Amino acid sequence: MEPFNQSMVTHFIIKGISEVSELQLPIFFLVLLIYLITVGGNLTVLLLVCLDRHLRTPMYFFLGLLSLVDVSSATVTLHKTLFTFVSGNKTIPYASCLIQMFCFGCFLTVELFIITAMSYDRYVAVCYPLQYVMIMNHRACVLLASACFILSLFGNVPLVVLISQFSCYRSNIINHFFCDLLPILTISCSDTSLLKTLFLIEVTVFFSIIPFLLTFISYVFIIAAILRIRSTIGRRKAFYTCSSHLTLVILLYATLVFQYLRPISEDTLDYNKLISLFNTAAVPILNPLIYTVKNKDVKSAFRRKLSYFQNTFKG
Repeated sequence: MEPFNQSMVTHFIIKGISEVSELQLPIFFLVLLIYLITVGGNLTVLLLVCLDRHLRTPMYFFLGLLSLVDVSSATVTLHKTLFTFVSGNKTIPYASCLIQMFCFGCFLTVELFIITAMSYDRYVAVCYPLQYVMIMNHRACVLLASACFILSLFGNVPLVVLISQFSCYRSNIINHFFCDLLPILTISCSDTSLLKTLFLIEVTVFFSIIPFLLTFISYVFIIAAILRIRSTIGRRKAFYTCSSHLTLVILLYATLVFQYLRPISEDTLDYNKLISLFNTAAVPILNPLIYTVKNKDVKSAFRRKLSYFQNTFKG
């Protein structure tokens, strides 16, 4: 550890997932496998949504955006980890670190907002099925998606601007596998009270509680509507349309609570790394699985496109 002020900070050193030399090769192949599955699975879903006309509905429009965000999030966090294993270079320029932090924050919050928009889509589908096409038209979907990206952008800019003003660091070693906000806060010797307050407000209220409440309220109305359906088959079908999204909501919010809504300290950073690895790597893998394993529309679209390409190559 070498103390110096910000005028001398030109780079940070990323500590990585583990410093045990015997584990480096297995970790590299594990991370590479996770990344390839993440990219392959999500790009497959994205291509199906773009190419298959049967999937050109609001739900799959948001699912395609979610897949795009997952690929981007995994790339922005794991590319440095993979590069470090190959090159052995753990350094990252100061400006690149801030950019990586900003991009990761944006992708994470966009995902939360998109999931919230998807809960509204499911609410309209279950509670107003006859008006669904009229309410969730193309213009409404584009406006909702645009709002997700704009809110995420303006929510993350103040955090990165504030951290760029830090004038003192106890060390330039980041105990993480990418530039995340919490590990940088622990090595700063500047006054971080304003940033911590803003971070707490944004993460707990703007990025978590408000989206969660909107999602929760949507599901209160959805469950009430499902319970009013008289036939068992009708109730099962209505619940089936929401089960994938509900699974995703529980999974994502659970990991975020464990990762960010905990006291910030050096002792918790190793634990947070494991949770962050799950959040940035495993969750994007699970998203396409959740929406494809039990989803008849996506599986049918995959079979149609697979059959089309097989016939094309044979011809």
